Amino acid sequence: MPAIDITAIPAFQDNYIWLLHTGGKECAVVDPGDAEPVRQALNRNGLRLSTILITHHHPDHIGGVPQLVQDWSPRLIGPADPRIPGLDQIVGQGDRVALPELGLEFEVLEVPGHTRSHIAYSGHDTLFCGDTLFSVGCGRLFEGTAAQMQQSLDQLSRLPPNTLVYCAHEYTAANCRFALEVEPDNAALLQRSKQVEAARQAGKSTVPSTLEQELAVNPFLRSRESAVIAAAQKRNPAATAGATTLQVIREWKDNY
Repeated sequence: MPAIDITAIPAFQDNYIWLLHTGGKECAVVDPGDAEPVRQALNRNGLRLSTILITHHHPDHIGGVPQLVQDWSPRLIGPADPRIPGLDQIVGQGDRVALPELGLEFEVLEVPGHTRSHIAYSGHDTLFCGDTLFSVGCGRLFEGTAAQMQQSLDQLSRLPPNTLVYCAHEYTAANCRFALEVEPDNAALLQRSKQVEAARQAGKSTVPSTLEQELAVNPFLRSRESAVIAAAQKRNPAATAGATTLQVIREWKDNY
C-alpha cells in the first residue's frame, strides 16, 4: 500500500479539512467546509482534487463543496441525506470506498448520534470521523440519541488501537478541561492535558491522536468505567454503565 500523506487544512475558527495524497498529483479531501483554503493548498502543492469525502451535512463540512466541484469536478462521496446534494456515490455501513487515483480504499462506518446520517471512513490505520469522535470528546447530540452515540463510539472503539483519529475540530484543550472534571485522578488524562497545553502554546495541532490514547482519556469512550459512572451519578443517580452515563456527561459538557 502507498504511504499516505495526510495534511490538515485549517478552516474557520477551529475546523480541520483533511487532505490526502500518496505522492502523485491526485488528492482527496475530507469535509471541505470552505473552498478557499483547499484551493490555496492545492495550488501551493501542485495537486489536483479527484475525490471529496463527506461525513455529514453540517455547513462547516460541506460549505466549500459547490465551488470545489465547479473548479475540479471531483467525485463526491457521502451518506444518504438529501441535505447533501450532488453526491456521485452514496455509501453506508460496510461499503468500501475506492480511491483508485491514490491507491487507497476505506470502509464506511455508520456512526449516528451527532447527526442521524453521520458516517466515518476507516482504513490504512486511519479514521476520519468528522464530529462523532473528538480527541478527549464526542459530538453534541443534535439529531441522535445517547444510545445511538454509545453504539457509534462502541463501533469505533473496536478498531485497532494504533488507529490514528482524524477528527474535524481542534477542541482538545477544552475537552481536556472538562474531562478532568469527570476523572480528576486519571493519570493518562493528566499527562494528555499537559501535552495538549504545551502543543497549543506552541501553535501546534493536537490531532491526530490514537484510538489507544482516546480509550485511556476520553470520558465518552469510558462510559462503562467506574470513575466515569460515579461522576455521572453525582449529577443523576439513575446513571448506569453505558448510554445513560454518556447522556449525563454529554449534557454536563453541553452546559460546561
